[in-house]
Amino acid sequence: MIEDTINVWHQIIENLSEEALDGLLAEDVVFHSPVVHTPQLGKKLTTMYLLSALSVLKNDRFVYEREVLEEENAVLEFSTEIDGIKINGVDMIKCDEDGKIIDFKVIIRPLQAINLVHKKVGAILAFYK
Repeated sequence: MIEDTINVWHQIIENLSEEALDGLLAEDVVFHSPVVHTPQLGKKLTTMYLLSALSVLKNDRFVYEREVLEEENAVLEFSTEIDGIKINGVDMIKCDEDGKIIDFKVIIRPLQAINLVHKKVGAILAFYK
């Protein structure tokens, strides 16, 4: 089941499709940001955060390096480079029995990368408010 969910996720990454993302997220999905300490609840907020982050992180250097899939869980390690800063991160994804994402956690390192992503994603999110 998680395999199908992750295949759709990869298509979303490739096309940055808000419509496809909407179809993949459960209504009560929880998003855990690497820079916001409280979980973000619901499809609307999760979509906003994920699309903003993807617009910053997804470039010609972005690649998933490793994937671990088991039952309803996936751990995907990624790397990219922005403004000369190498970014390493992990997406931790959990889906329900229908293959909808119910929990999405992003972890990013090193500190310089966190600060850069915070600044750039924050600028995009400011337009949503």
